[in-house]
Amino acid sequence: MPEAAPTVEQHFAGKDPAVREIYDRLLSEVGKLGELTEDPKKTSIHLNRRTAFAGIATRKSSLVLTLKSAQDLRSPRVKKHEQTSASRWHLEVPLTFPADVDAELVSWLKAAYEISG
Repeated sequence: MPEAAPTVEQHFAGKDPAVREIYDRLLSEVGKLGELTEDPKKTSIHLNRRTAFAGIATRKSSLVLTLKSAQDLRSPRVKKHEQTSASRWHLEVPLTFPADVDAELVSWLKAAYEISG
C-alpha cells in the first residue's frame, strides 16, 4: 500500500504553538507578494512560485527556513551558506519567534520569490 502524501499539518504535530505562528506569519508576508503554493514533503514544506523559493523544516520549538538567493548574504542570521550553482545560493535562517519574520527577512523572501518566477 503506498504511503500517504505528507500534509502541512503533519509538520506541526507535537511542536510548540510558536512554530505554527512563525509559519503562519511567513505565509502571510509571502502571500502579499503574489501567488504561491505550499508543497509538503516528507521532511520539509516547500513554498513554490513556478519553482521552490523557500523550504521550511519544523523543529520542536523553531523553524529552519532555507531561502533561494542570487547571491550570498553575509548576515549573522544566516547559519548555513551553500552555493548550489554559479548564480544560486541556499541560505539557512533559523526562526525561533514570530517576530523573527521582520522587514529584513521579508526582503530576502521577496528576492527569493522574484527569482523563482
